[in-house]
Amino acid sequence: CAVHSMKDMPGELPPGLAIAGIPAREDVRDALITFGGPLGDAESLAALPSGARLGTASLRRQAQALYLRPDLDVVMMRGNVDTRLAKLAAGEADAIFLANAGLNRLGFDVPRALIDPVAAPPAPGQGALAVETREGDVDQPWAVALRCQATTIAVAAERGALFALEGSCRTAIGAHAVITGDRLRLIVEALTPDGRQRFRQEGETAADVDAAQALG
Repeated sequence: CAVHSMKDMPGELPPGLAIAGIPAREDVRDALITFGGPLGDAESLAALPSGARLGTASLRRQAQALYLRPDLDVVMMRGNVDTRLAKLAAGEADAIFLANAGLNRLGFDVPRALIDPVAAPPAPGQGALAVETREGDVDQPWAVALRCQATTIAVAAERGALFALEGSCRTAIGAHAVITGDRLRLIVEALTPDGRQRFRQEGETAADVDAAQALG
């Protein structure tokens, strides 16, 4: 098997491969971090001064930030979590976006402001892991034992939207599914890269995989 961040998985998988298990999800939210710089600890996107440099490699995060704050200077910032934190500390940006799930899983205790996932939906599948196998191995007992039903249903809705919009890392798409009882609510938005236009839709359906995917 191979283990991936679900948000990095394309809408369509290569022939012969499948997602065999989706374990219980971590936090879905984005985190805004400004520690160690002249701006002090993170408060909110609105608290950043005019013209502040915001580091991210995500087109979605860029577009959502510019939708709210078109005055920000978005700078490309790649690398793993500790590399990006080091770049922030070195002054390459005034603030950066990271997935809160990654910070939690890696045990980074840094001041952060968490972004409301309803106001700014995260990447489809953010906070979830994807265990990928050959198609013939999807129902192996060890793979079945990894599955979280609620997470699987929520991710099916979000990835349904990703597939419908032909999404990739080159498109600004956010999706957030919440299950309450036997119902699922889905919020999806797509933005132009400059953040000037935002297209948003919400819907509700039964909390099962097929209905969730169809809603997406």
